[in-house]
Amino acid sequence: MTGRDRLRELLDAVLDEDNRTLGDMADGAFASPYHFSRVLSRDVGEAPVAMRRRVMLERAAWRIRGGGSVTDAAWEAGYESLEGFSRAFARAYGHPPSEAAGSDVWLPAPNGIHFHPPMNLWVHSTEQPMNPVTDQLVRHDLDDVRELITHAKALSPEDWTAVRVPGHQVATWEGPEESIATVLERAVFAKEVWLAAVEGTDFPDVDREPDPVALLARHEAVAARWLAVVRDTDRRGGWDDRIVDALCEPPESFVLSSIVTHVLTFGAYRRQLARVWLRGAGVDLDDGDPINWLRAENGEKP
Repeated sequence: MTGRDRLRELLDAVLDEDNRTLGDMADGAFASPYHFSRVLSRDVGEAPVAMRRRVMLERAAWRIRGGGSVTDAAWEAGYESLEGFSRAFARAYGHPPSEAAGSDVWLPAPNGIHFHPPMNLWVHSTEQPMNPVTDQLVRHDLDDVRELITHAKALSPEDWTAVRVPGHQVATWEGPEESIATVLERAVFAKEVWLAAVEGTDFPDVDREPDPVALLARHEAVAARWLAVVRDTDRRGGWDDRIVDALCEPPESFVLSSIVTHVLTFGAYRRQLARVWLRGAGVDLDDGDPINWLRAENGEKP
């Protein structure tokens, strides 16, 4: 008689079609939510809700690549709206679902566990996962900028562009950043301009004070591309690579790791500054704590 494979039972509970929440998964494995989450996180290095979300996106990509509709793939993946699915897919893969036909379906995983058709798991033993600290820093930055811009949509045009601290500068070479509009625009623009340097494209158009709706659209367009570049750099071990930025006058060379660190450093300051100014304008929002962000990502209560 062979013994029970408890880990396999837990993984089966993650993938069960009827188990949409952490509570559902735990019930399916005859465990408490706390024990279920602790054991999975310990044994495979990934929280169950995060694993299910990733594997479901991989299955959706496989469906679309095989000719299935984006709408059907979104529904099967557990998304209640096509917009929400498209946003999650673009954030994960670096391109919209409509471009999934020729792409790889596997996403970066901390354990090599991936979707395998029709609804099985494949364990890729030689996979090198992205450093979790780097991954969390980059994804938290993107999500927090999105959250701040979304909250800023509640502001009046006057509060959006009002000067908060006259003459305030974040970086001396970028000029004054005195309003919520300018600070958040710079948080988005930083990724746009560095992507242009890395990808060798033209200098991006500059709108120093767009309305929040337009700025959110810019953020959504650049976020997935930025995450894809960071993940590709990590995958191929290219952190020490240098680029020659012809957008500078005269051209300068930059190490890729320093570019990402630069964006995260100034981005963290801008996000917290915007948060303080938004609160001063009467907007109710959280502290932007990455601990609570990760808990929410993993389906846990903050």
